[in-house]
Amino acid sequence: MRPMPEGSHLGCAAEPVLLGPLCCSRSALEICRAPSFYGRQTVRRFGLKYLSDVLQAYGGARRRWRLFLAVHVSLRLLALALIAPLLGAMVNLAVSFSSQSALTDQDIALFVLSPIGFVLSLVILSIVMVAEMTGFAVMAASLRYEQANRWLTARVALLSVVRKLYALAIFIGLLLLRILLLAAPFAAVAGLVAWALLSDYDINYYLSYHPPAFKLAVALIGGIALALALVLLQRLSAWALALHLLLFEDQSPRSSFGISTQRMKGHHLKLQIELVIWVLLRMALAAVLAAVAGGIIAWMPVAAETDLIRVLLLSLAVLLLWVTGDAVLSAIALGALALILDRHFGGVHPPLPSSLTRSLRQPSRLRSGLLGFAGVAVMIGGLSLWLGQSLFDAVKAEDDVEIIAHRGAAGSKPENTTAAIEEALQQGADWVEIDVQESADGHIVVMHDADLMKLARVNLQIHAAPLEQLQQVDIGSWYDPAYADQRMPLLSEVLQQVKGRAKLLIEFKHYGFDVDLEGRSVALVEAADMADQIAFMSLKYGSVQKAKSLRPDWRAGILAATKVGDLAGLDGDFVAVRAEIASPALIGSVQAAGKDIYVWTVNDPLQMSKMISMGVDGLITDEPGLVRKVLRVRAELNTAERMVLWLIEELGLDLNPREYRDVSP
Repeated sequence: MRPMPEGSHLGCAAEPVLLGPLCCSRSALEICRAPSFYGRQTVRRFGLKYLSDVLQAYGGARRRWRLFLAVHVSLRLLALALIAPLLGAMVNLAVSFSSQSALTDQDIALFVLSPIGFVLSLVILSIVMVAEMTGFAVMAASLRYEQANRWLTARVALLSVVRKLYALAIFIGLLLLRILLLAAPFAAVAGLVAWALLSDYDINYYLSYHPPAFKLAVALIGGIALALALVLLQRLSAWALALHLLLFEDQSPRSSFGISTQRMKGHHLKLQIELVIWVLLRMALAAVLAAVAGGIIAWMPVAAETDLIRVLLLSLAVLLLWVTGDAVLSAIALGALALILDRHFGGVHPPLPSSLTRSLRQPSRLRSGLLGFAGVAVMIGGLSLWLGQSLFDAVKAEDDVEIIAHRGAAGSKPENTTAAIEEALQQGADWVEIDVQESADGHIVVMHDADLMKLARVNLQIHAAPLEQLQQVDIGSWYDPAYADQRMPLLSEVLQQVKGRAKLLIEFKHYGFDVDLEGRSVALVEAADMADQIAFMSLKYGSVQKAKSLRPDWRAGILAATKVGDLAGLDGDFVAVRAEIASPALIGSVQAAGKDIYVWTVNDPLQMSKMISMGVDGLITDEPGLVRKVLRVRAELNTAERMVLWLIEELGLDLNPREYRDVSP
């Protein structure tokens, strides 16, 4: 910063805003001219002060970590016990508005966008926020009503918040509504950007090649998200004291926002900087914890000669370290935030309300509360043991799984080509999965995307082009020039290729232009005399229902990346779900209804082993040959060793680092 000429108003205007009031006073001119007074040094000094304040808050939270951890963990468990049935009721209510027992991907999107679905989504989000905000409120109250020991402090803080629970729920609803109103225009603009830049071609083309339009959309939407974050930071810093005003000054939920805004005038910037530093520290500590656990997992030896029981014990130790460390870190971080806001709230700590004072004079209630908490802990412990036993029982499932080659052997050859299908047959697949849709002249072709941009960079819509034009396009060179001869196959050709060698899983792809996709496919299967060697599936539940209505005895099932409700209650012979949502409970419910369950797209050997241990009926994979190898290895392992493989996968180890361009169904 150059020295400002005496009396120069222009020089004052050129100074940083932070220094303006100081440097524009005549009495401070010499200070401004001093060599040691520089903008960078001042900013650095202020930055270190903010960092010091946040570190002090983390230090204060660390000194109270036992109290904060007890509050954090116990209220999370209590919230889980309260929220789970409420969420279940909401889910059942959502499903009751449809004629189905479950909602899958497209149904969920349509339901959430409907007025009823939007309202129900807000209700569920509000319930979750009440649980989280209650825990934070108890921490804030523990700072205001600190007692002789931490357990008494926790009790007083909890009771003080419970007294305000109704008002707290209204407050959270108002907070959520305000945030949604702020975010709505930004979300609308982001949606318009995505529609304008990413709607010309199939989305898989943009995700695979990242063309300039995709990069521009990402940059613009990222800028919109950043702008929204800055707006939210500004508004949330203005409302920072609203919760304290509600809890400790008996302000109404509505008025607390306005009063907080008035009190925070002149303090916004300081709090905003502190909040940014708090978030960065929280992220850094979480990254360190994850790096330590991940480093141990990466070092963990997994080989044929390894003592897997020792690996199991080490894995359990790492898991315990990770879970415990994350809980402690979360509690300390929330406690630090409570300390930061409490410092801004200021004032004298209020005396205990008379109702709380009377309750403290009744030790029997305290003992009852402790006994009740112990009872809940025992119940949770019993539930954990039961779940552990269920996990162990699931590991003992026999290896009876079908190998389903995703778009042929798409990990070895270009997807949905005769070359990929032949490779899948050579690798020993039980099923070959393909995607079909209609051409402009009514032929059923094998193709996943709505256009040829991803596979050939040719702007040709499948539904808008005749077969002759479609089959002129090379769809194999993108993978390797050796496959330049590959052309879009017909369903009739693929049926003849796999007949008698494997079964064919046919997925109907709907992009809004099909005429009679299901009926024409049924006719081709009957012409090939392969009714007992095929199965149909689709993400669109109506398509599955149509296929079943045409041929009730033929095999058909539902694809689901997400689900709400009871998938087992939907019409169909099987359910195919994303591997990440597969669980022993879901698998058990589907199989108990007499249906099979398949998982997609599983390409890592540890995840393959985990899914097999959980008892799935089929693995949809780009690597059918790898599944055969995993089955051979598992045949030589005992139950404990299979459990080790499951646990290691849960901890995040990935033995197949290869990136696959498209693993969607």
